[in-house]
Amino acid sequence: MPSQLKISIGQYSNKGRKRINQDFYGVFIPEEPQLTSKGIAIALADGISSSDVGHVASEATIKGFLEDYYCTSEAWSVKKSAHQVLSATNSWLYSQSQRGQQRFNKDKGYVCTLSAMIIKSTTAHFFHLGDSRIYRLRDNALEQLTEDHRLWVSQDKSYLSRAMGINARLEIDYDSFQVDWGDVFLFVTDGIYESVESGFMLKTIVDHKGDLDSAAKIISEQAYEKGSADNLTTQIIRVEELPSLDINEINQQLTSLPFPPVLEARMDFDGYNIVRKIYGSSRSHVYLAIDKETGMQLVMKTPSIDLQSDPAYLERFLMEEWIARRINSPYVLKPCVQKRQRNYMYTIMEFIDGQTLTQWMIDNPKPDLETVRGIVEQIAKGLRAFHRLEMLHQDLRPENIMIDTTETVKILDFGSTQVAGIMEITTPIERTNILGTAQYTAPEYLLGDSGTPSSDLFSLAIITYQMLTGKLPYGVKVAQATNRTAQNKLNYLPISHDERHIPLWVDGTLKKALNPNPHKRYSEISEFLFDLRHPNKTFLNQTRPPLLERDPIIFWKGVSFILFIIIVILLNR
Repeated sequence: MPSQLKISIGQYSNKGRKRINQDFYGVFIPEEPQLTSKGIAIALADGISSSDVGHVASEATIKGFLEDYYCTSEAWSVKKSAHQVLSATNSWLYSQSQRGQQRFNKDKGYVCTLSAMIIKSTTAHFFHLGDSRIYRLRDNALEQLTEDHRLWVSQDKSYLSRAMGINARLEIDYDSFQVDWGDVFLFVTDGIYESVESGFMLKTIVDHKGDLDSAAKIISEQAYEKGSADNLTTQIIRVEELPSLDINEINQQLTSLPFPPVLEARMDFDGYNIVRKIYGSSRSHVYLAIDKETGMQLVMKTPSIDLQSDPAYLERFLMEEWIARRINSPYVLKPCVQKRQRNYMYTIMEFIDGQTLTQWMIDNPKPDLETVRGIVEQIAKGLRAFHRLEMLHQDLRPENIMIDTTETVKILDFGSTQVAGIMEITTPIERTNILGTAQYTAPEYLLGDSGTPSSDLFSLAIITYQMLTGKLPYGVKVAQATNRTAQNKLNYLPISHDERHIPLWVDGTLKKALNPNPHKRYSEISEFLFDLRHPNKTFLNQTRPPLLERDPIIFWKGVSFILFIIIVILLNR
């Protein structure tokens, strides 16, 4: 059996010399599949002693974090998931303080420190604000990973400069690093580290490695004996096992179902009747099929038998349905729920009665601007459904966009989609950036850089430009520009102003969205859509490009004709 992430835990907390214990802590270890997709969560909070509700703040923070983190999307990165949860908790704490009688006194509010860690796959992600601490024990040395957010006003007096609930806006430290087998993480409140030397904590953990609960208790009791007047909480986490699959084990898991045979029209297959082949390539085959149980028309996609030994291909193939199940948008192809057992490897998606955008452009070579806007806005809504889940489509092109009989647009084909949450899971499979069709690919991919939502916007802008002109904004030169020097030399071809009277400011909008430098494009798709409908003052002030820039062929034909006339006049003198 392949190994899973496994930890050992030691915990102890005591109110010490205080009236109540305002510390709160916890660890949550989920079952699979969340153990792989979300990881293990550890958290410690310390309510401020000057507040009578500090213990409420620390308990709400830890419980909210440990429960709500696992309710976030599996597609989200750890950083986004945790930040969303903590921001919501911070807003609640702050609002509770503002409703109270002590709303102008931060020392009396719902305030606590927080030190939390998510161990996912082979990476640790920590989140911290306040003056509790996280240490790492490695190679017989104790290293402090967190920074104390404490403002000293005198030698004996200090205040928390950052904590949960202090301000309406959350400002939290975040970092991530690789975890090694045997790493030990120590979580302590200030009542511990202010009274106990790091050498004692290190020795205690090493001497009691077989009983971490005892080690945590001894460290807390030592703080009490040294005169600590604060609450005393210690957590010790040791990494016992890390996920480690070899490539053969992963391949066996991916191919647990047999590959389908070559399918033909009228064939009965796994409860479906094959109607006809829709599309076929060296990578996959797509069929129109009817579910014999429900009578529903649907699309069946089967993998290429030639690639059955390629784990990266198989992972991408199986991920398509996983991605589709997590996106709920009328502008994205949806999967069909299959209740009976599946006996072969294939995916089932909804059938769309319509045509690809490629065919639509052939049938509509000169669409009006409003029609183009309507299509672009639907595609954009589909893309934003991807981006909300920290997914990048990465292969947006006319062939991957369908328009049905109701003129509703659907985005297809998720074989190149990048999912932030999945990319965090360590695997021996080599995951390369799968580039889409070259002429629709954002230039940064050709440099080997990671994509962003701006990369999908670039592809959308090319499609917009193509619908308006029937051409590509850089011709075929984008695919050839594989270094920054070549990309800096790319010349945008302004839209020809034919009988449709496309405004200059629309051309300016497209030019910005199609900038080879991703940092100079629109930061949000919504900004692009707005400027596509509303004249941007920046572009209104631009003058009409010269004919040489707009259409060099017509310009030189005109020059040649004028020269011809001059020559004729001179010869007839």
